[in-house]
Amino acid sequence: MAHTTMNRAFKSQRAACQQRVARNVQRSRTVQVVAKQDSGPPPAWDRRVVVPEVEPRDTPKPFSVLGSTGSIGTQTLDIIAEHPDKFSLVALAAGSNVGLLAQQIRQFQPKMVAVRDSSKVSELKELIKDVTQQPEILVGDEGAVEVARHPDCEAVVTGIVGCAGLLPTVAAIKAKKDICLANKETLIAGGPFVLPLARENGVHILPADSEHSAIFQVMQGLPEGGLRRIILTASGGAFRDWPVEKLAEVTVEQAVTHPNWSMGKKITIDSATLMNKGLEVIEAHYLYGVDYDDIEIVIHPQSIIHSMIETADSSVLAQVGPSCLAVLLHISSRVSVNLLAGVHVVCLDSTHVLHGCYRAVYRLCSWHVSVYRSLNRSTCSHQSYKG
Repeated sequence: MAHTTMNRAFKSQRAACQQRVARNVQRSRTVQVVAKQDSGPPPAWDRRVVVPEVEPRDTPKPFSVLGSTGSIGTQTLDIIAEHPDKFSLVALAAGSNVGLLAQQIRQFQPKMVAVRDSSKVSELKELIKDVTQQPEILVGDEGAVEVARHPDCEAVVTGIVGCAGLLPTVAAIKAKKDICLANKETLIAGGPFVLPLARENGVHILPADSEHSAIFQVMQGLPEGGLRRIILTASGGAFRDWPVEKLAEVTVEQAVTHPNWSMGKKITIDSATLMNKGLEVIEAHYLYGVDYDDIEIVIHPQSIIHSMIETADSSVLAQVGPSCLAVLLHISSRVSVNLLAGVHVVCLDSTHVLHGCYRAVYRLCSWHVSVYRSLNRSTCSHQSYKG
């Protein structure tokens, strides 16, 4: 009797598995049809990544950095400082932290700097008055634009927070600078305009934030039609383990305390509310040409798996390791991989990566995506993406 029951259970499981496989095969066959029906702009990387070939060079690749005093900016400068034979710095744009900006000017001696807060210019000049090579100092959005399109830089790292990053990114694209993109709002607010502009100018948009960089890396070598869906991971933010009834008691101090990372207040709040994952879904749609229904979000508190993709044969490819901007700078300049030799290697045995770490959270932030899709479809047409 027990043997018969086991056989029935096995047959039932096998039938269910066969049904899932059949649905997945049918879904993958319709992907291209659905993509053709989509009237959106051309994605930065159309469901696969073919890294462009770049001629070897004997001189360092020159960069401009937008948001140099923020997390992405300081990481970028650390890498440039560690590998001066591979990378050089031309220009910087920062907000109001002129103390840190002055230190960066002393260390890297850029030709141009921009400060968003014009009231801080006098303080900055006082802090660097003894610097031999004085940079040109500009202010406001106009200054950031000039930093982005500086004639001596070849690529721009966009680490400015919010829509303030859109105008300088557009200026850099028009000046034919490759973009290491760490500013979500560039594509969310301007994707229908930015993506055709990048294609028109032959500019590559390289995602520099951890989730989309992870997808970029695991999609390399994927054959045409090989991508089924994207799986974005989320730390879950400050309230990932809170019961719903307690959320009404949240304080500001609790909301701006992230369990894993030390970040600015805006991004920490967006993480706590999962708003940032809603934004990342929209960004993934524009970067990789994947329909919103084929982008999933899961909570992964350890923040070791940065994101995953599922391929047409039902395999799952994950990028696992420390968050590493060096990979993107390596890709953008095609320098020796020796620059990654000092990166910490994660010991999977100690992280318990797959130990009860996933909970589907798409519904928690899908409202943001749904509103965006509705507005986008009602205000944009295929014709608006052209020219």
